Amino acid sequence: MHNVTPINQYPKFWAECYGTAPFLPTSRKEMEQLGWDSCDIIIVTGDAYVDHPSFGMAIIGRLLESQGFRVGIIAQPKWDNKDAFMKLGKPNLFFGITAGNMDSMINRYTSDKKLRHDDAYTPNNEGGKRPDRAVLVYSQRCREAFKDTPIVLGGIEASLRRLAHYDYWSDKVRRSVLFDAKGDILLFGNAERALVEVAHRLANGEDVKTMTNIRGTAVNLPAEPEGFKIIDSSRIEKPSQAVFVPQNPYETEEQCESNKADAKEDKPQVITVRPSRHDAKTTAVRLPPFEKLNNDRILYAHASRVMHLETNPYSGRALIQRHGDRELWVNQAPIPLTTEEMDFVFDLPFARVPHPMYGKAKIPAYDMIKTSVNIMRGCFGGCSFCSITEHEGRIIQNRSKESILNELEEIRDKVPGFTGTISDLGGPTANMYRLGCSVPKAEATCRRPSCVFPKICEKLNTDHKHTIDLYREARKVKGVKKVLIASGVRYDLAIESPEYVRELVTHHVGGYLKIAPEHTEKGPLDLMMKPGMGTYDRFKSMFEKYSQEAGKKQYLIPYFISAHPGTEDEDMLNLALWLKKNNFECDQVQNFYPSPMCNATSMYYSETNPLKRVKYKKREDVPVAKGERQRRLHKALLRYHDPKNWKLIREALINMGKKHLIGDKPNCLVPEEDLDAQTPAERRQTGRHGAKRFATKHTKGQFDGDPRTSNNNHRNGKNNRNGKPAGQGQQQNRNGNAHSEKPTSSGKKNGVRNGYSNGKPSNNSKPSGNKPSANKPSGSGPKRKPKHR
Repeated sequence: MHNVTPINQYPKFWAECYGTAPFLPTSRKEMEQLGWDSCDIIIVTGDAYVDHPSFGMAIIGRLLESQGFRVGIIAQPKWDNKDAFMKLGKPNLFFGITAGNMDSMINRYTSDKKLRHDDAYTPNNEGGKRPDRAVLVYSQRCREAFKDTPIVLGGIEASLRRLAHYDYWSDKVRRSVLFDAKGDILLFGNAERALVEVAHRLANGEDVKTMTNIRGTAVNLPAEPEGFKIIDSSRIEKPSQAVFVPQNPYETEEQCESNKADAKEDKPQVITVRPSRHDAKTTAVRLPPFEKLNNDRILYAHASRVMHLETNPYSGRALIQRHGDRELWVNQAPIPLTTEEMDFVFDLPFARVPHPMYGKAKIPAYDMIKTSVNIMRGCFGGCSFCSITEHEGRIIQNRSKESILNELEEIRDKVPGFTGTISDLGGPTANMYRLGCSVPKAEATCRRPSCVFPKICEKLNTDHKHTIDLYREARKVKGVKKVLIASGVRYDLAIESPEYVRELVTHHVGGYLKIAPEHTEKGPLDLMMKPGMGTYDRFKSMFEKYSQEAGKKQYLIPYFISAHPGTEDEDMLNLALWLKKNNFECDQVQNFYPSPMCNATSMYYSETNPLKRVKYKKREDVPVAKGERQRRLHKALLRYHDPKNWKLIREALINMGKKHLIGDKPNCLVPEEDLDAQTPAERRQTGRHGAKRFATKHTKGQFDGDPRTSNNNHRNGKNNRNGKPAGQGQQQNRNGNAHSEKPTSSGKKNGVRNGYSNGKPSNNSKPSGNKPSANKPSGSGPKRKPKHR
């Protein structure tokens, strides 16, 4: 369909004669050991250098090495001066700048803008080893070091900031990062195809300023490029008189007066043919300029909607946006990699361990994913709070089964201390492997934001046979004892294949399986573009049925988002009541995090719905929890069982006219105020200080009032709301929403969930050993003495 050169078929650069490096060099000494006098390309990254396909700098570096280039790595340099950026010398071709697998702001700050003091991508989990807005800072230092060297921006931070965007941390719209960083060209998405083309064209002597037409890139131009028809979408269309638009392109106009007058006459009728869409190769769409977006939140929602409608790599058009006296030109999205190209990327000679310079220091992100395998890229779910689709695209890019099985053998042979357990076979989601549109022509023109919302598209292939076959073959690999699935399961797809659910539950669940209904109420779910709770209930029934058939006690761990746009206090209250009714207690929760470019961030900033046509009048307003108190309340309602939240929840219930939910009755959410002063042991009526000893005229002696040792289930005449064990078993950590997604190999979600320039570890939320987990069923497991929480 498109004439593109496969990334594994470019002529090799002359430096291929140096062969493959055991690790890409990080110092002059390592360069000398390899016999190099200089580097052709130097990658500057905010992550520690781990030579593993789950780390962006490793994939990009090894890919460029396979093209014959000499590639050096500057990992987590000191940024207070230019010295660290000069230690490998001047690159012959360009500097490649990336903040790392995560956006540097999301990495450094919580969703409540509190400073984090750890960093999973740094040795010993040490925080503060990368600057805020790392792409900007690294670019400035490289420009100071070698003024005339081209600077190529890439990675998740640059990708999601390629246009003018709302910045949550400064609470304003910022320019494209290409302008602020003063880069020469920006690559968005996973970018292998664009990167290889840029490198070879620079190696052939071409000036980077002439590279304005490469798919998957954004450039800074003085004026509109020639040869393109520009469609102006810089303003919100004003309402106009209704015009007849035939449903059928060959339908005749029969409602005008002239037609009615001549209806009896048998005369030839004029056929109205609707024009086809503009040729994507020769047209571009003009977005509202940065200066107007900075002062008009409704116009921002309109620009966001237009951008999301132009993401199809086959029919989406280029975008142009004015920034002052310059034009930002964003080319069409890159053509997805074929299975052969995906295999080529993941079969590169990775060492699969951190660089030796870190010694015995632990890098938590590596420990999380060292035995996980990325089997695909992309996501057609289109969740509005996630940026994976904007980064990796909606079309699934799959590896072959043979390539995946080969990687399992590599893990067995190369990873130190491998115990036989594969921690994950997945991607942005666990079960989209080899799923996609069954009609290629429809796929090439489709502009739907999601293939599964509001219902699963009838053209979508939901047959999980390839995934089932992969799981079965993986279990047969010699030395592999257990294969777990830690990536999130898209349960609305899974219920379309009961055989897949049976296979998953029987062989690949380590006691707990995480899924993400995200909410229980229709309003927020519709804005999230997530299925209703009826779908969750159907999956839960199948999960429990197959667990019972397998003779296993296994539990679902549902994840929820608080303070998502469209969520009101009443919605969060209903979610809290659902959690209590179903005996769930969430230990670790997080508010919605407005990451750049996703639809939900547009909702957050504009307070309107960009999923529908945006207008100044008669638009759909969206309630947004922006104030600190309301965001704390929404988060507190997810942790209704924590005494620290009771005061805030009580105040909210009184204001909402829900005072009947305060007390010790079974249907109450929080207890009366006098219980706040009691210790946890006293509230449970257990322990040396918490025992309530009293005698009644009906007894001959005293009893300690312990509800576990008597039939008395009251506390001083009140119902004991803690008569049930508060929950046992493993707990599961959840470190945020979107996004980002999850850190994925070569972009597994997050999305972004996110940040994911070629990914971040996919199983940072999986059950691990016997550590306690975050969200767990509160009545599960064998009965035992409640622990102090």
